[in-house]
Amino acid sequence: MVVLQAATQRFPVSTILFMVALYVVIYLLFFRPQQAQQRKRREMLGKLKKGDRVVTIGGLHAVVLDVDGEVLSLELAPNLRVKADRGAVSYLRNKKQQEPVPLATTPPPT
Repeated sequence: MVVLQAATQRFPVSTILFMVALYVVIYLLFFRPQQAQQRKRREMLGKLKKGDRVVTIGGLHAVVLDVDGEVLSLELAPNLRVKADRGAVSYLRNKKQQEPVPLATTPPPT
């Protein structure tokens, strides 16, 4: 008798509404921010130009020398040039570099 009762019960409407609400919350908390972040990254990669300072996904700091479609020519150090895919750029670093702070030194003894 218990088996027949369990088989004939239907999902209440509140359960379906709860599942839909849970799906909406998960979408808003996880997928929307990720899509916005991907859109910003695509825009940043599309706007790369000669002279931009970038950091690669490997942590290398470089200057963009040339943009040829999906391939970038990067200068890592004077006379050290490499080619990299646009997707290898992690972020743009065009802000003015801060001056290095000198280490505190004690005056020489007199």
